[in-house]
Amino acid sequence: MIPETIMSLQHSESVVAQMAATVFVGLAQQRGLNADNQQALVEQAVEIAIQLAERAEKRVKSDEEWAARRDALAAGRSR
Repeated sequence: MIPETIMSLQHSESVVAQMAATVFVGLAQQRGLNADNQQALVEQAVEIAIQLAERAEKRVKSDEEWAARRDALAAGRSR
């Protein structure tokens, strides 16, 4: 019997995991997948997904970040 794994991923972790899965498929298609390279491809896919997420974080502001900035500017004007 295969052991059960229980996870409780935060939203950002889930997004990175989805990105890593997409990257993993591309790497596996390009390089081929076998028992010898599976773990290396997983690690590389996760690393690339993290790099993509970090780059997006630097370049894109979320709704909450824009709202916080707007509120801070509004508070500064009311003084």
